[in-house]
Amino acid sequence: MRSKTMEDVARVTRKAQHRSDLLAPAELRPTLWTHELIPISKPSLGSLENSLVLDALQSGWISSKGPYIEQFEEAFAEYCGTRHCIAVANGTVGLHLALAVFGITSGDEVIVPDLTFVATASAVRYTGATPVFADIDPDTWCLDPADIAKKLTKRTKAIIPVHLYGHPAPMREINELAKKNGLIVVEDAAEAHGAEYHGKRVGALGDVGVFSFYGNKIITTGEGGALTTDSDEWAERAKFLRDHAMDRNIRYWHTDVGFNYRMTNIQAAIGVAQLRQIEPFINERREILEHYRRHLRHTHFRLNPETEGMRPVNWMTSVYADSLTRATRDELLAKLHSVGVDSRPFFYPITALPMYEGGPNPVSARVSSGGLNLPTYIGLTGSDIAQVCTSLISAFDS
Repeated sequence: MRSKTMEDVARVTRKAQHRSDLLAPAELRPTLWTHELIPISKPSLGSLENSLVLDALQSGWISSKGPYIEQFEEAFAEYCGTRHCIAVANGTVGLHLALAVFGITSGDEVIVPDLTFVATASAVRYTGATPVFADIDPDTWCLDPADIAKKLTKRTKAIIPVHLYGHPAPMREINELAKKNGLIVVEDAAEAHGAEYHGKRVGALGDVGVFSFYGNKIITTGEGGALTTDSDEWAERAKFLRDHAMDRNIRYWHTDVGFNYRMTNIQAAIGVAQLRQIEPFINERREILEHYRRHLRHTHFRLNPETEGMRPVNWMTSVYADSLTRATRDELLAKLHSVGVDSRPFFYPITALPMYEGGPNPVSARVSSGGLNLPTYIGLTGSDIAQVCTSLISAFDS
């Protein structure tokens, strides 16, 4: 029986490796099995997470009820400096829920940056509204308030500034535009946990903030997300819609079309553990970025933006070079992978995707083509960073 089991394992392993060979781009296949890759990201999980997850499992509260959900919501609201936090299944549904709370619907327009992860625009489409794409500032890579002003129409109902790669958007100017035009501001803070804008944390800078706790984020719950707000009314509405819009006093009575956007107690247990370590995580990521800056200070690369009065966080160490085109940048990614360094391109401009229209937004196009992200995670060593930087410089110059 033991021999047969080992044969089965070997057969499955060979099958999985064959499938991976078929799926991997041709230029990357040889490195998959011959190099130990420095990954782009990995979560930092330890004994505290193990202990709290085990406690949640043993309690029997493994779905969307349980004490860790409330603990996490209370602790994260306090951390962000808001009255409320509403835990949800992921950041994308968090954006949709926020827009739904505000009644965004068909015929409305929502301003979003052209350079962002696609979820920002997708959430707008879920409501039936139209995303309108504004360009970014070349110095911060975040929404350019001057271009927002050009894109406003009578149908504009909201602005979604994105704190891209951990750098806060220019919220003072955005909030002034919103107030002048009667608009809602939904912060997409998915990549910026703990970042600060003039002493105030993201998530507390607009009408509502939305976070992601995906596995590559500064803190994680595996999947998961959250809304933060100071409004009692909006928080109550978000909780109501999140839970199938079920009446709180009459079970199985529903007065609206709601959603199942809930976080599980197991995920929240991980979140409670992670949140207790968030400042050490942020500080270590800052040290990682400073290591990168020292190694790359005399090169053609510009690293993560830094703006006076703000505390960005290093979600991903990002590098940009004016001389890179999309083609040469992609060649650079392939060269890095061939020597055991994982990396990622910057997001495509949303207007470049086939299901969206808009633009041209020249700054978004330029930054997208010339940017890439380098390995960033807790536990990345100085020698790892030196290897990444040496490989990057060599690949860029070759």
